[in-house]
Order: sequence, then C-alpha cells, then structure tokens
Amino acid sequence: MASTQRRRVGLMTAGGDCPGLNAVIRAVVKSGIYQHDFEMIGIEDGFLGLIQNRMHVMSTDEVSNILTVGGTILGSSNKADPENHAVLENGRWVRRDVTEDVLAHCRQWNLDALIVIGGDGTMCGANHLIGRGLKIVGVPKTIDNDLEGTEVTFGHDTAVTIATEALDRVHTTASSHHRVMVVEIMGRYAGWLALRAGLASGSDVILIPEIPFDLDVVARMCQKRSTRGKRFTIIAAGEGAAPRGGDMVVDHRDEGSPDPIRLGGVAKLVAGEIEKRTGLESRSIVLGHVQRGGTPSPYDRILATTLAHHAVDLLAAGRFGELVVVRDGKISSLPIASIAGKVRKVPLDDPMIRAARGVDTCFGDT
Repeated sequence: MASTQRRRVGLMTAGGDCPGLNAVIRAVVKSGIYQHDFEMIGIEDGFLGLIQNRMHVMSTDEVSNILTVGGTILGSSNKADPENHAVLENGRWVRRDVTEDVLAHCRQWNLDALIVIGGDGTMCGANHLIGRGLKIVGVPKTIDNDLEGTEVTFGHDTAVTIATEALDRVHTTASSHHRVMVVEIMGRYAGWLALRAGLASGSDVILIPEIPFDLDVVARMCQKRSTRGKRFTIIAAGEGAAPRGGDMVVDHRDEGSPDPIRLGGVAKLVAGEIEKRTGLESRSIVLGHVQRGGTPSPYDRILATTLAHHAVDLLAAGRFGELVVVRDGKISSLPIASIAGKVRKVPLDDPMIRAARGVDTCFGDT
C-alpha cells in the first residue's frame, strides 16, 4: 500500500459497543502519535466507514478526557461486512462483496496499516481483509468474553458488574414478594457473563448455553426452596441457554446483519414454565443493552489501555495479522487467522462451575 513520510494508521471500532472502547481509542491515538509519530486516521462506524469512505484525521485533543466515557466516539456498526455487505433494494436485502471498494478507500487515504477493535465477527472480517493484503493488528473487545485465544476481553468486567448489581437488586424484591425472578443476561452462545454474574450475586439457579437445562429440574429447585422456607428463587439465565433437547430462544432475525439471529426470550419461557409447574409466582426480566452502557470499570480501563498500547507496539514492529490477547495473565499475541470464526465457551470443568455446584447452585441438569 502507498505510504507517506509519516506512517498513516487507520483505527476502527466494530461490532456491538461496550465499555472501554474509548479507552482503547485514547491509548492507540496517544501512543501512536507520542511514541511513533504516526498519523492517526479515525474510521467512522467500523467496517461501514471503510465501505462508505468515511474517515478523518485524529489528534490527541480529540481523545482527551474520554477514558471514563462509555461507547465509542468513532461510532460502530454490527451489520457491515465487506465480504458480505447487505443493501436494501426494492424492499429486499441483497448481499454483495464490496472488498474492492474498501481496498480502494484505504489506498485513497494512504493507510499503511489498520488497528481493528472488535469481537469474533469483527476478527472474521479483519481476517478476510488480511487475506486481501491489508496490514492489520486486532484488539479484543466484547462483553461476552467469547473471543477465542484470550482469557479476557475488555468490556466484560463492566458488564459482569452491571448484571451482578441488577441481580442484587432483584433479590430484595423477590424476597419481599416471595417470587421466582428470572433475569436474562447477554452473552450469545457462551455463558461467561451469566456464570460470573450468577456466581457473584449468589443466584440459586444459573442457566448457560454450555449446559442444556431440564425445566423439571429447575422447577424442583424452586419448589424445594419454597418448602424449606426460602420463599423466593433467583435465576440468572444466559440468553443462549436452551432446554434439553430444544433450541435456543430466538427473538427475531435481522436480515441486514451478517449474523441475523437475535436471541431473546429464554427468561420469559423459564418463568412461565416454572409458574405452570409449581404454582409459584414468577417474573422475567431482560437486562438487554443496559449491560453494554455506561462508565467502564477501573479494571476495563486499565486492560483497554494496556491492550491498546501493545497493539501499537506490534504495529510499529511490523507484526501484522496478529491479535493482542491475555494468556496466563500476561499480554501477548497470536495470529488472527487462528481464532477467526471460533467461539470461546465455558469449559464444563471450569472452577467457577465446580464452585457454584459446591454451594448448591443449580444448573438445571441434575
């Protein structure tokens, strides 16, 4: 790709938003300019900005005072995919490969390399562009913590804190009204978020995608608590949890997205079945996008800054095609190609599952 006297580095945030994105943007821009004299180019709305050629030169002033701010000042999109971009034509979604447009826009802006911040879907898109010759370094982001190859992603800790606080608050109203409260938590096809929030809040039942649940087992747990004098039950349900022999509950499909399935409704299903089987008054609560918003936790601010700084160092060293990761508690990297298209799920022998079972937490399987 064409190069200017100062190396030009594009920066983008793609996929769903999460706390800590602005912390990464701040650290990438400041490290790039102060340490390496890069010219930083902000790409607006993730891959959509690459497709539509919406970019601008960034300065350190633009990223001052954004460390504690949620969301992303660059914007994001979880629908754009250069290889399989959906366009609405005459009321129908038509998909096209617009990779050549993306490459042309990168040449137009004289981009020497890109730093791409995102989760599994974003890294799939990045891997495709790497195959077409773009020099890319990835930074792992997702509240779901389901990105293969890294022990943790920034945004996850904040989301766990938010979900835990919500479960704590539900605890008091469940106790007052002697109800079963089923709280639906994000996480898609992995149970990290529901497991950690459920364990931290002392939830009585935790339902995660990795362990199919039996509604009779869950109902018996609620009934047992009721007969023992515990007249309420708290259930933390990951949105991807599914009954044994059944499918995940799909709320709707978004045909304009590369991943059209939108999960949702498992809490309502479980609450309804419990009330039907036990007669115990049950309510369902969906936390939804509140888990993505707000000020990032101190842990996420530190992690985001550290990951971002390492990404800039990788780029400066010419180590392209790599994703910054946390392995054995240390910052390292691995090829994006090795993790693209993979989902990191909770192992069934995870210490958190064993600890939860040890305090009589029910996973709906036994």
